[in-house]
Amino acid sequence: MPEETPGRVRVILEMKVTWEVHGGQAAAVRLGLPPKALDSDTLPENAAGELERLVAAAVPETEEERPSRARDAMSYTITVEDGGRSTAPTRSDATMSPAFAALPGRLEEHVAQR
Repeated sequence: MPEETPGRVRVILEMKVTWEVHGGQAAAVRLGLPPKALDSDTLPENAAGELERLVAAAVPETEEERPSRARDAMSYTITVEDGGRSTAPTRSDATMSPAFAALPGRLEEHVAQR
């Protein structure tokens, strides 16, 4: 659906976001759990727009993955399928940006509201 902005119209494309958590000291608890997924077309327009902004901030196209030196750190893989493109960065507790760190929690909130 188009989102109106003064002077322009922006189209929010359907986006699918999948996330997985790996490692950490409680890894045994998470073993075998399937990844969680959220489709933007299942969200209200304002929530879909928020998801698009959060993903754009958390998963910039130019960011390089950095090696983690944290022992027992948890890592998160967030796969974004958007407009025929797919990206799947993995970040650990020690290497993620604040925007990347906020994304899994917000995704969980959207899933819980459904």
